[in-house]
Amino acid sequence: MQNRPYHHIALWGFLIGILFIVFIQFLSGRNINHLTQLNTSLLSELRLQNDLHRLESDLLIVESDLRFAVLSNDSFFLKDIELKTANVNQDLKSMERLLQHDRHADYLPKLHSLIEQKIAFNDTVATTFKINGKEIAEALIGTRTGKVLRDSISSIINTIDKTKQSELIAIINANERSGIQARLWGFIMGVIACGLLVFAFWYILNLSSKQQKMIAGLNESERKIKEASSLKEQFLANMSHEIRTPMNAIIGFTNILKRTSLETDQRIYVQNIHSAGENLLALINDILDLSKIEAGMIQLEETNFSLRSLVSSIAAMFDEKIKEKSLYLTSEVKEEIPDILTGDAVRLTQILVNLLSNAIKFTEVGGVKLIVDLVKIEKEKVKIKIFIIDSGIGIAKEKQDAIFERFQQAEAETTRRFGGTGLGLSIVKQLVELQGGSLSMKSETGKGSEFIVDIEYKLPDEEKMLSDALAAAEINTVSFSEVKVLIAEDNPMNQQLIKHLMKNWAIKHTVVSNGLEAIEALRKENFSLILMDIQMPDMDGYTATAVIRAELQSQIPIIAMTAHAMMGEKEKCIQLGMNDYISKPLKETVLYNIIAQYSYQGINP
Repeated sequence: MQNRPYHHIALWGFLIGILFIVFIQFLSGRNINHLTQLNTSLLSELRLQNDLHRLESDLLIVESDLRFAVLSNDSFFLKDIELKTANVNQDLKSMERLLQHDRHADYLPKLHSLIEQKIAFNDTVATTFKINGKEIAEALIGTRTGKVLRDSISSIINTIDKTKQSELIAIINANERSGIQARLWGFIMGVIACGLLVFAFWYILNLSSKQQKMIAGLNESERKIKEASSLKEQFLANMSHEIRTPMNAIIGFTNILKRTSLETDQRIYVQNIHSAGENLLALINDILDLSKIEAGMIQLEETNFSLRSLVSSIAAMFDEKIKEKSLYLTSEVKEEIPDILTGDAVRLTQILVNLLSNAIKFTEVGGVKLIVDLVKIEKEKVKIKIFIIDSGIGIAKEKQDAIFERFQQAEAETTRRFGGTGLGLSIVKQLVELQGGSLSMKSETGKGSEFIVDIEYKLPDEEKMLSDALAAAEINTVSFSEVKVLIAEDNPMNQQLIKHLMKNWAIKHTVVSNGLEAIEALRKENFSLILMDIQMPDMDGYTATAVIRAELQSQIPIIAMTAHAMMGEKEKCIQLGMNDYISKPLKETVLYNIIAQYSYQGINP
């Protein structure tokens, strides 16, 4: 912003420099015209002087020839006198043309008369010589009439010549002054124009240099931003691992503890611990999800799912909270909507869970409705509208835009009163838009809120659905009595938790603490699959997997079991030779299903 005046000055300087060059060309042209005019005048004056001298010379020649012919009494010298007289007349006419608009034009009538008298006198002498002879012709010459006429003509010619000489000198001087002035102005204007152009060029060059430095600075800033983003990603991955590892033990053992016989107070304490763990895990997931979205690391999956089953399952998740608050929760999917859709069921679940969780949290009396309505259905896709309607505290109109921003809630006291970070709706909005949908809301303070999700899903390929169903049926025939699982886990609490789950499911298992021990165990006996932690001492899960695939030449199913929950971790695991990925804290149903799926492959390779 500070360089803008100089920028304008440089541009004006450049423009003025161009104008100066144009002006120099104009002056040069004008001076050339002036010099041309002066040279024309000079030539005219020179021609006039030449004519004057030639006229005088021709008159003297005619007179001389005439005198010589009379004195020598030889008429031979009179043979060209008529031609020479004609030359005098011609010189007179030429001089008259040059002087007709001149200030000496007043001399022309007298000069013309004297020349005619002189010519007439010469003719008289010549005629007398031819007829009467030498003596009479000499007597006529001796009258001095010819001399008087000649002197009078010479006087007028000399007068005109002297005046013209001074005019000629004036023209020459003016010509010199004009040339000097033209050179001087050309030099001055050229210096100014060159100075302005040099300044403009210097400024543009300087500006270009600054822009290059700015571009280099921006490139460096971009590099630092990418570096910071990478560090942030690594930090989040490490934090995810460090937090999720103990969270896995907390949530896992509270789930086990809840199934034991407990006193009333103990059950309440365990429930509180479990609830706090779930809330903390939800907060971690929100932060990670937000980071993934901002980094462009969210990848949508396309799988077939039952919309009605998904809605029913989500509604069932909130049964306990609904009962605690004495509210109602109803869900309805319109009949005209197809049940099986193709899309990212995980993201839809996340959207609905966030919206329902908010609706229940901010509702004290009444309840929440979840309605899925049809907008339009086409050959390969269907567009639906999801309504989440609550009778809660509502949101003031002026606060409605802010609630979709990160870490923003409708009121400052909302966090203290209801908890939460203000990330949920921001994540929901971005997840909806990521899938090509839109999120809107209607709300009024004290009268509840209505959130509307417009989203589109594909209709499934029936042949693919059938093949998936057959594959699922085959997996379900697996008996865990044939399964033996190798578990590589370094955390003692997580080892205990997984051992307990394996015992409950009657699955044979071996637990080791790092990748080296996993490889040694696999050399000694056969296993159906491996649950492989990523971060372990001595040898991590990635290195162990590479050894198993390359050195042992084993194709045993390897499931990454890690507290790393960053986007791209699953792809990285699969790229390095693992078969699948499960994040911590472990969900029992997810772990159970993944063991069922891959142990079948281990038993029947």
